Amino acid sequence: MEVSVFDLTGQDTGRKAVLSDAVFGIEPNEHAVYLDVKQYLANQRQGTHKSKERAEVSFSTRKLKKQKGTGGARAGSRKSPLMKGGGRVFGPRPRDYGFKLNKKVKLLARKSVLTEKATNSAVSVLSAFTFNAPRTKEYLAFLNAFSLAGKKTLLILPENDDNVYLSSRNIQKARVTTASNLNTYDLMNADTLLISEAALEKIENFFK
Repeated sequence: MEVSVFDLTGQDTGRKAVLSDAVFGIEPNEHAVYLDVKQYLANQRQGTHKSKERAEVSFSTRKLKKQKGTGGARAGSRKSPLMKGGGRVFGPRPRDYGFKLNKKVKLLARKSVLTEKATNSAVSVLSAFTFNAPRTKEYLAFLNAFSLAGKKTLLILPENDDNVYLSSRNIQKARVTTASNLNTYDLMNADTLLISEAALEKIENFFK
């Protein structure tokens, strides 16, 4: 698949970039995408939730009343889950929500999303992308040139560029990442992918 290459002002440079069929032209696998997004979100959870059980509640352990003869149920200490302020039964404990996912499944998921974006014309290839200094106004002008202001965009660079990152940081729905840090969640969450030519080459090398 061939797409036009644009400059930062949104003008067509007259050159074409070829999107590899091995990355942007596969048969999408929705279940692989689901699993990869599920793992990503699971890894974001801290898992630090905790409630006190009866062994951790600060109450006396004395027996509240005699075992028999009261006409009521047996009662132990104030720590019982039946008592107000008592310990909780089967409450949450700290845990890791992460789970293993094969690299090939992750790779398939990312290529599936890239294919879907390319099929829906949601991929734009840019010539060399850099700023001389962090300027949010310049990044906004860049988005306006592509009529993408207010839309979810993901700019993919070949490597970290602090000037570009800092320029986009205060713009809602605008994200910047590198080819090596691509994940399925960010790809799915973006309405449009903006890929620099150098990053496109790295993506195709990574995902082949």
